[in-house]
Amino acid sequence: MAEISTKPYLLRAIYEWCTDSGFTPYIAVKVDGGTTVPMEYVRKGEIILNISYGATSGLKMDNDAIHFRARFNGVSREIYIPVHNVLAIYANENGQGMAFEVGAAPDADAQASSDTSVESAPAAPALSAVPSKGVDSPVVADAPPGSPGGDDEPPKKGGRPTLTRIK
Repeated sequence: MAEISTKPYLLRAIYEWCTDSGFTPYIAVKVDGGTTVPMEYVRKGEIILNISYGATSGLKMDNDAIHFRARFNGVSREIYIPVHNVLAIYANENGQGMAFEVGAAPDADAQASSDTSVESAPAAPALSAVPSKGVDSPVVADAPPGSPGGDDEPPKKGGRPTLTRIK
């Protein structure tokens, strides 16, 4: 029997913690052919999205995907994110949350394991530390151009917390 991933359960738990604590939940997403996001907001193959109740409509976090409607520059867009593409979920106000390793899609993993004679254990989500000050600031989809989330200028000290992925 295939092992069930803990990642969608952890995503829902951190989301619930954020909303119960009065924080704004954000997700960092690796964009590929399986994601449906506004490509004009994608930077370096990633996008940061506000998934709070006020920023989304019809948010549904399943075991396979996160989907909702959100407005970008006043235009309502359908968003679809496979769970395996989520890099992190965190509270925007304090940066607390959880980061994940993003590998190949589960279907690709199943295909690869069926092609080999030696079975390997499925990869579990991995936690990583996030420093309070990073070199690069993430791009937030709802940030105006020229804000600290953009690529126009270096981040300013004393601003909002940022999530930096360390490889």
